[in-house]
Amino acid sequence: MSAAATVVAPPRALDAVEAGQRVEDLLDRLSTTGDQEVCAAAEELVRVLMDFYGAGLARIVGRLGTPADRGTGDGPLAALLDDELVSSLLALHDLHPEDIGTRIARALDSVHDPVEVVGFDEETGILRLRSSAGAGAGAGDGGGCGCPSTGAATQRSVEDALACFVPEVEQVVMESVTVEPPLLQIATRPPAGTAGAGTTVAATAP
Repeated sequence: MSAAATVVAPPRALDAVEAGQRVEDLLDRLSTTGDQEVCAAAEELVRVLMDFYGAGLARIVGRLGTPADRGTGDGPLAALLDDELVSSLLALHDLHPEDIGTRIARALDSVHDPVEVVGFDEETGILRLRSSAGAGAGAGDGGGCGCPSTGAATQRSVEDALACFVPEVEQVVMESVTVEPPLLQIATRPPAGTAGAGTTVAATAP
């Protein structure tokens, strides 16, 4: 009787941000040794590998994505753009066929809580967003409740998605939604002994 095979889950792939941070950490550890020659060699090794993989990715993108495919959103390359790892690699090497606005929209589509773009400053890398959930939504679904914990969770999920698709975004600013108070109709009572409807005036709810 054969022994049961052990299934080992594959390791989780790092995204571009995590991989970059890991490389920086390793280079910092080397710098603490004080050996400048070793540090310079390690940095050169990183540059050579980046150039090598970047050239390979550029050739893949060129073969998979024809101009017609990029215009219609069809083809094998378009099918890969929803993959977070592939998109992060293409953006890292400046090979992503989509512009920043399209990639921001793609990233936000993957976020559970709906948000809308207020504006993006390419010079500073600051992206301003606003919750697009209805003001009357309940707190249970995270829409319009104004809970700090809900807003923080939404911002974290947005930042995680943007890190994969749009590494150009350096900071996310969530702007608060201002809800105008509803108008109440207040009817005045007509004077005693007179007929007719009372005068109606509009008042703002407190």
